[in-house]
Amino acid sequence: GEPLERVFHLVDGAGAEPVAAAVAGMLAEGEAASIRDAHLERSDGSRVPVDASLAPIRDGGGKVLGVVAAFRDVSQERELAARLKYQAVHDALTGLVNRREFEDRVRAALAEVAVDARQFTVLYIDLDQFKVVNDTCGHPAGDQLICQVAELMASSLRAGDTLARLGGDEFGVLLADCPLASALAVAEKLRARIGAMRFAWRDRTFVIGASIGAVTLDATMRSGADVLAAADSACYLAKEGGRNRVKVYQPDDQQLRTRSGEMEWVAKLAAALEENRFELYAQEIRPVGDGPSEPRFEVLVRLVNESEDLIAPMAFIPAAERYGLMPRIDRWVIEHAIAELALRRRDGMPLPVLVVNLSGASIVDPGLPALVGERLQAAGVPADRLCFELTETATVTHLPAAARLMRELKHLGCSLGLDDFGSGMSSFGYLRNLPVDFIKIDGHFVTNMHNDPIDRAMVAAIHSVGHVMGLRTIAEWVEHEATLAELAAIGVDFAQGYAIARPQPLAAVLKKLGQGTADRPPIRLVLSKR
Repeated sequence: GEPLERVFHLVDGAGAEPVAAAVAGMLAEGEAASIRDAHLERSDGSRVPVDASLAPIRDGGGKVLGVVAAFRDVSQERELAARLKYQAVHDALTGLVNRREFEDRVRAALAEVAVDARQFTVLYIDLDQFKVVNDTCGHPAGDQLICQVAELMASSLRAGDTLARLGGDEFGVLLADCPLASALAVAEKLRARIGAMRFAWRDRTFVIGASIGAVTLDATMRSGADVLAAADSACYLAKEGGRNRVKVYQPDDQQLRTRSGEMEWVAKLAAALEENRFELYAQEIRPVGDGPSEPRFEVLVRLVNESEDLIAPMAFIPAAERYGLMPRIDRWVIEHAIAELALRRRDGMPLPVLVVNLSGASIVDPGLPALVGERLQAAGVPADRLCFELTETATVTHLPAAARLMRELKHLGCSLGLDDFGSGMSSFGYLRNLPVDFIKIDGHFVTNMHNDPIDRAMVAAIHSVGHVMGLRTIAEWVEHEATLAELAAIGVDFAQGYAIARPQPLAAVLKKLGQGTADRPPIRLVLSKR
């Protein structure tokens, strides 16, 4: 005899009471009904999540006599669903919204910019010293630092702003109704507060900094991903500019255009490596005077694009170096150079010396000597047919690693050279501890030495000291017969440049060697008394 709503008191998520209305409709129409996202309110006032189903009770003639209600406790299911929903949009470590949810909110903000002309600014924040903490103290310390920085930033923002962890040590902030000037004030406050914090872990204390990129949302941006890419680019330039600073995204910024182009090259290079779209070229290095006459070539790499056009290395090498792709490219060059020598050896032809350049990133690659040894052994190619060149700057920058790499390559039987020698004006002293066979004189001194007495004196000095140390010298960028004459007068051992030979496909060069058309005598010049 009790009213239904008192015995079976259901409320939905909005606080309404749908049961009585559903029963009334069922009695009138005889249609079954279900109720989801409801709570059963018990006599003590507590609530239990339930799903309910209502079905009519009919007599023999089909007339609705009443309603039967079946309901089920779904507490565990709803708790799990809520947890999964939360985890889908929040970072597990900090509890902040994650990158996916942040992009969704930025996308929603872009829609409001287009419709209501509201002003939003996004900040992209990258911690400057996180890697030091993570590498020296371990991941637990890094996680603790991330949490402390998250709490510090959250306390510095308004309730309507969104703070997200985008991944690693990167954070995003969406500032609502905030023009650029106000956003920059917020960014500077965050930067200053992070810079003032001291992270202590056990017996060590670290000073933390933050580089911040800022971008104001406008109609030219189509997606949350576009906004984050722009803010990330600005943040990157803040790091490049010295770290611990704020950089505003400007679409016409030349630095940003350069980085955007480099990022495009990253995808192109990755695809080219997967699809084997590189080609080896070779440029002859010829003895000057009566030096050793065995054929010697520097190996150069060209990229073959999707249209089968050849792309010169200076178009893609800077991007490859900046984004860590040079070790893969260096390994590709080494493997294919050895493969070309193996083909020539199979045909019973004498093998030239191929000079392969190594990037600074490959200098610190501990697995490189093993790779070289394995490839040489598998191909049956003598190790003395390979010479590796390292730039002077990269060698000095990574001196312990360079010395170790050189010793291991020398142990295999390869010869070694220092490229661009003199570019850094480094002391000759460190050469005493490096097993170097050649020094290649920086082309900036060589190319105009026939007109510039200072350049000529530099070439002569480098050559003289190199010979005293038992090293042979190579002059690069030799483009004039007059330059060759000066090099011969000085006594430089080898010359390389357009006055000697232009780069050609390596396979074609090796084929010509087999036909004898590429074997040229040493350079001999008749010098005037002048």
